[in-house]
Amino acid sequence: MDETRTRARGRRPAGEGTRGAILAAARTEFAARGYAGTSVRAIARRADVDPGSVRHWFTDKGELFVASVLPQGVEPAVFVERVVTPGVDGLGERLLAAALRVWDQDGGAPFRAAFSGLTADDAGPRDVAGFLSREVFARVAGALDGPDAALRVSLVASQTVGVLVARHLLRVEPLASLPAADVVALVGPTLQRYLTD
Repeated sequence: MDETRTRARGRRPAGEGTRGAILAAARTEFAARGYAGTSVRAIARRADVDPGSVRHWFTDKGELFVASVLPQGVEPAVFVERVVTPGVDGLGERLLAAALRVWDQDGGAPFRAAFSGLTADDAGPRDVAGFLSREVFARVAGALDGPDAALRVSLVASQTVGVLVARHLLRVEPLASLPAADVVALVGPTLQRYLTD
């Protein structure tokens, strides 16, 4: 009798490979249909998983979108923890430097893809902002003192997004071609002031 077993037909089993398949499917779906036109079911179908598997790995469509447009291997929680752990001193510079490391890859292609995927409807920005508020901004605000920490973090976020838009979408020179270290040296102190003054 043959003891080898063949894999049963059906959905992909859960595991880290499943998460990768979901992210790959999400990248394809969001690129083809934009945020509004993409459903969790369509992503699950493309990844050959049950929609419940998508929800197991990602709490909502906003989180899935963020994870799918970030370069592979970048996890928002780990990203924030590495930036915040050293403390408040220099936090503005570290936040901007980390954002530039992520979004400057491939000449800013990940940022352009994320931005274009979000601007087609109102739900995309709202969902992604909700995810970022919970998973990124709240963690940064938790490292700050004072009742206006959330406001200060939102100012840092707005300034950072503005730099990224000018750098990668509008390609405003000389900012667009300025080395990242120079951008951090010029803009980082302003972000630090938002956080600590």
